[in-house]
Amino acid sequence: MPEQALSDVRILDLTQYIAGPFCTKLLADFGADVIKIERPDGGDPARRLRPFFKDEAHQEKSGLFLYLNMNKRGITLNLKNALGVKIFKELVRQADVVVESFRPGVMARLGLDYETLEKLNPRLVMTSISNFGQTGPYRDYKSSELILYGMGGEMYSSGLPDREPVKNAETVSLYQVGAAAATGTMGALLGSRLQGIGQHVDMSMQEALTAAAPDRKSTVMIAYQFCGEIHPRFPGYETGYPYGAHPTADGYVEIFGGRAYWSRIVKMLGEPEILKDPKWLEPTAQANPALKEEFEALFLAWSMERTKRQVMEEGQAARAPVGAILTIDEVINDPHFNERGLFIEVDHPVVGKLKYPGRPFIMSETPFQARRPAPLLGQHNEEVYGELGYTGEEIARLREWGVI
Repeated sequence: MPEQALSDVRILDLTQYIAGPFCTKLLADFGADVIKIERPDGGDPARRLRPFFKDEAHQEKSGLFLYLNMNKRGITLNLKNALGVKIFKELVRQADVVVESFRPGVMARLGLDYETLEKLNPRLVMTSISNFGQTGPYRDYKSSELILYGMGGEMYSSGLPDREPVKNAETVSLYQVGAAAATGTMGALLGSRLQGIGQHVDMSMQEALTAAAPDRKSTVMIAYQFCGEIHPRFPGYETGYPYGAHPTADGYVEIFGGRAYWSRIVKMLGEPEILKDPKWLEPTAQANPALKEEFEALFLAWSMERTKRQVMEEGQAARAPVGAILTIDEVINDPHFNERGLFIEVDHPVVGKLKYPGRPFIMSETPFQARRPAPLLGQHNEEVYGELGYTGEEIARLREWGVI
């Protein structure tokens, strides 16, 4: 296999939970030597988060941890120990990047702030991921994914107009932050390589959610500045009918219809005589509740005679935007995704062989590789510390002293 895009990059990963590990996973997947550094007494708290393999709570069986830490090497190191700090500094001298997600001020109290590490490695990039950034009035505020989503401005414009605001499902915002952190890290690393200077990337999770402007937030912000109005929530993008999720014989399909695709929808349905009535083409037809109800009854009778894949295929044959809403087992076994190699099988020493989502994009010359499963706690201590010159006896002594 060709050498991967980031094969000559070494990253020290001090992150936990989701956002930081997803950032470093994206870099590890394309070849970076990511060394995940965990506390000796239990490691990353994500090891204790559901779902667990076969529902057995175990530090090596968390599905979340297994996914977020694939392709990384793992060591343990106690940074509250003076010798542990000394060893970390030795690692920094050989690294290109440090990514950390401690509370602001923690790295400084450990004697590992960017100003200190930069003296050891002037071209070092350090990415610090925190709730509200390393400076500002909110710097030390406690937070959660739900709070960050709300304070980012997006939550106010999400949900039904007459109900309380709602957020995106699960922890999708944290993955968005992780992707933004990976982008910032790569930008700084490129600057380090081309300009010979390191820098500190201050990644505010709340600002990442605001700056990314998902959904309609960007237009809401601009509208507010134009006319001073705070736009209320709305139920969704209404483009006429058919639109949204519709039932079929074995599940649901998602349709993006409306006036722009009306002729294609009619073709998908076999061009029934009833839909050739001029009333369907009147300018107000798509906003007429009675016509919508009439159409939906006709469409339901047609769709319930077909499977969701049949509806999708007939819709696509008519060049209408229609897609089957797939269950997770259907996604894993989908012929298109598997032909493109989206899923990869990884053999883990505790849970065995499992399929994982692979690369988010395809690079033709330096492709994604599944080099190793997520590390066991401290799995690569001998390997990594051996690279620093520590002997087996010294490593055993460090373990006895609680340093690793």
